[in-house]
Amino acid sequence: MRDRWADATVAPEGTHHNLDGRPLYVARFSEVLKFHAPGLAPVRDGSGAFHIDGRGEPAYGRRFRRSFGFYEGLAAVDSAAGWHHIDDKGQDAYRERWDWCGNFQGGRCTVRAEDGRYGHIRPDGGLVVGLRWRYAGDYRDGVAVVQGEDGRSTHITADGSFLHGSCFEDLDVFHKGYARARDAAGWMHVDGAGRPIYAARFASVEPFYNGQARAERWDGALEVIDETGRSLVTLRPPRRSEFAALSADLVGFWRTDAIAGAVAMGLFEALPGSTAALADRLNAPPERLGALLRALGELCLLQRAGGVWSATARGALLQRDHPLTLADAALEYADPMRGLWQRMPGALQDPAWQPPDIFKDVAGDAARLPAHHRMLQSYARHDYPGVPAALALRGDERVLDVGGGVGVLAELLLDRHPDLQVTVLDLPPVVALLPQRPGLTGLAADLFAHWGTTAEVVVLARVLHDWPDDRALELLERVRRALPQGGRVFVVELLVADDGSVGGLCDLHLLLATGGRERTAEAYAALLDRAGFDLVAIRPSGGLPMVLEGVAR
Repeated sequence: MRDRWADATVAPEGTHHNLDGRPLYVARFSEVLKFHAPGLAPVRDGSGAFHIDGRGEPAYGRRFRRSFGFYEGLAAVDSAAGWHHIDDKGQDAYRERWDWCGNFQGGRCTVRAEDGRYGHIRPDGGLVVGLRWRYAGDYRDGVAVVQGEDGRSTHITADGSFLHGSCFEDLDVFHKGYARARDAAGWMHVDGAGRPIYAARFASVEPFYNGQARAERWDGALEVIDETGRSLVTLRPPRRSEFAALSADLVGFWRTDAIAGAVAMGLFEALPGSTAALADRLNAPPERLGALLRALGELCLLQRAGGVWSATARGALLQRDHPLTLADAALEYADPMRGLWQRMPGALQDPAWQPPDIFKDVAGDAARLPAHHRMLQSYARHDYPGVPAALALRGDERVLDVGGGVGVLAELLLDRHPDLQVTVLDLPPVVALLPQRPGLTGLAADLFAHWGTTAEVVVLARVLHDWPDDRALELLERVRRALPQGGRVFVVELLVADDGSVGGLCDLHLLLATGGRERTAEAYAALLDRAGFDLVAIRPSGGLPMVLEGVAR
């Protein structure tokens, strides 16, 4: 009986193990876990954590803060010196200590260092390829999931090399030959080459079981799909009415105008306060203002407690003094941008239609200019913090930031590399708004006129997407003339897929506002090649945009 540890179960009380409904031993503990080969179970009592055999006797004399089950002959323990692994005699498997460690699977185990970096170790404690990941999962069948600095995940093999070149927003290990993966459009399954095995995307998917998997559609319906993504069985009808969803899209201007109206009234600066107090501050009848307050509550911009309205974390972004304020964006989208969208049929159907010159329109409007660039400043502050690291500069180059606006990216570059010489090239009224700091200069010029300057590095951050292909090529050709052979251009842009719809609304907005477009990586590679550059790398920035590096031929 005492040798039948494999059949023992944790008692309902959680203080011992049972076999056939009877206690396996006399001792009692404050916590017990399951038995694992070689017949030891993790337990804890007043003396600490350790392992016991099938008689309830300690397997060794040491005590730890936590102990866990044996996997491949080693058990993870947490001691005062840190996490590590021991053998069945309680002896350390290696000298290293970690902030946390997992269990061995396939001769590899996940560990985390004090700085938060993850990696994998061998049974002797040696690192496979170093601590290079933001997260690392267990191996299964020689493959593990790891997450990079940009938050995206991929698969690696037992020697730490990449299984394929594909990265995803979320990812699972392989099961029955396929892995669950999520991109910007949703969940799907991918094969060993990192390729989606069907075109559909779902709100969630389960692993395949004998060629079929359960999937939840975006409308809430549950179905069983095959390996082509085809629905075989409907398990639950849709939870969302497509009529109601479309109706909500049709009145999207309610949201835009409610937010813009509140910003224009100064409501977010008047908070916090009761309905009556806010009505008094804003010179509005309480019953009318109450309708707006409730609408903003529905949009999760306001919250009310004890009769007092205050801004949520999202609503705080509409306060004018917020470092990432979207107050100017709210007004911009509600008025001048709305007109562009209202003229969309003509823009799409009239062969003579020409996009507005929004940059010169803004630069020539003294009232709109600072507000428009405060909007762009907020988006840049949100999207660009990871860009300087992705550029991988030496730190002493002459950098030309073409179309750099009010210098957000330039300042981020100087924060990382104080010895850079950064010149921001933009229209004269925009350059006049640049901050004063060492290493930063402005060059007032039209992007498509003679620049009269050279550089070792040129940055185009969210610039090329503002122009159709012919103008984007012309701009890249000007960049090439400003660089020596071997000089580098960095194109910072959102990349879209040929076979996907993600980014579609932004693409349409660019068409209406500037005549520009979002592009695929292949499209940017072709433009760079025609302008005299070799595309040598595409790197994530840790945010929405990617960084494409071109080298001048």
